[in-house]
Amino acid sequence: MRVRFAPSPTGYLHVGGARTALFNWLLARASGGEFLLRIEDTDRARSSDEHTRTIIDGLRWLGLDWDGAVTFQADGTQRHAADAATLASSGQAYPCFCTPGELQKRREEARRQGGGFAYDGRCRRLPQAEVRGRIDAGQKHALRMRAPGEPVSWHDAVHGQMSFPAGSLDDFIILRSDGTPVYNLAVVSDDSTSGVTHVIRGDDHLSNTPKQIIIYRALGRALPVFGHVPMILGPDGKRLSKRHGALSVTAYRDEGYLPRAMLNFLALLGWSPGDDRELMSRSQLTDSFRLERVLKKSAVFDLSKLEWLNGQCIATAGAPELEPLVLDRLRETNGPAAGAASQRRAALHRIIDLVKERPRTVHALAAQVAPFFAVPATYEAAAVKKFWTRSAEAAELLGSLRDRLASTRPWSPDELETTVRGLAAERGIGAGRVINPLRLALMGQGVSPEIFGVLVAFGPGRTDERIGAALRYLQDAGSGAGE
Repeated sequence: MRVRFAPSPTGYLHVGGARTALFNWLLARASGGEFLLRIEDTDRARSSDEHTRTIIDGLRWLGLDWDGAVTFQADGTQRHAADAATLASSGQAYPCFCTPGELQKRREEARRQGGGFAYDGRCRRLPQAEVRGRIDAGQKHALRMRAPGEPVSWHDAVHGQMSFPAGSLDDFIILRSDGTPVYNLAVVSDDSTSGVTHVIRGDDHLSNTPKQIIIYRALGRALPVFGHVPMILGPDGKRLSKRHGALSVTAYRDEGYLPRAMLNFLALLGWSPGDDRELMSRSQLTDSFRLERVLKKSAVFDLSKLEWLNGQCIATAGAPELEPLVLDRLRETNGPAAGAASQRRAALHRIIDLVKERPRTVHALAAQVAPFFAVPATYEAAAVKKFWTRSAEAAELLGSLRDRLASTRPWSPDELETTVRGLAAERGIGAGRVINPLRLALMGQGVSPEIFGVLVAFGPGRTDERIGAALRYLQDAGSGAGE
């Protein structure tokens, strides 16, 4: 089996393209076949090297490795022209002298009459002598493929038996008047030359398939297996776009998503493993993937599902895997924390393990890690208003707790809990009225992991340092803290 992913570098690698690449990759790896990467760059006006780089970067980030070198469709233009010449010499394609302006007028006339436009075949009926005379005179012409007067049918690996009636296909251009190949000719030439056995792509290509089958048969080449996977829609049932939160694959990477989460999310867009699994390893995906389980109906893009999957992947990932991602994010957002964390790798691992259960992106994870390594530059305003409303009372409470923590040993979760709850009991207040002001002093915000685990992670020295900084803040704030 040999499959391919053939993106056009006229845009970035989007969710739909990445899903197509993944399905092809899984199919190849499950069967022991080959996965080829071809960049379809014949549209020189819209193609760019930047888009090519981001497509390749996105595939590498997802771990979708390909076999052999990356090929470029533009490198095959001589072969495309040779295949077009073969079709012309056999009489299965013919010169068309209709200009774009003439064709546009006919389209407009068809619209005025309430019908659809189909090429009327007028150049097909030209006498050969006239054709030769026009060509010899240097008149520009395209090359059109003769549509057969019969249905074009195939068995689709996803949809089953498919058929386009004879009347639905008109003669179509395969070579433009400037000598450049049209998509359908170039694809058939490339796929047949590279030995592609299965063409798996989005069902927006369904209308291209009968034209490609016509070209395959005219060239006398074996048809591949065609399979068309369902479109991806937004929650509103419309075609997926940026307004639904859909970004390029590399943008998701930059937003703090993990490749494992993205792979599982993409796999479940239109495919089911046959059970209720939603988070699988790469090998489990490969072992489970079958084209027969690809759904015929459109898939729905659900950003909250991706966020949930990413949170699960973060929670189950080891600290060594998450460490470089967290450090990279801290370098972007909090230089002091990044510097301190990079010098205390063992502590960083412990803290990642402490806080990784709730964040749904690496960015959120890094934001929870940062307070452990850098004294907060400020305190969250909403938390100050809620937990340090009266600065003098808050300072007195934290000062008393600071003294008790200084003598708490061993520095363990149980002993620390006894100390904190003991102070609350003596004062006749709920434990939360001690814990929340303490959390704000330590973390600079009103939310954190379980507080006694936080205290253990800080250790007695850093705990004392953070409470001291909070007391100085409260002293300076004075009445500005709410009094």
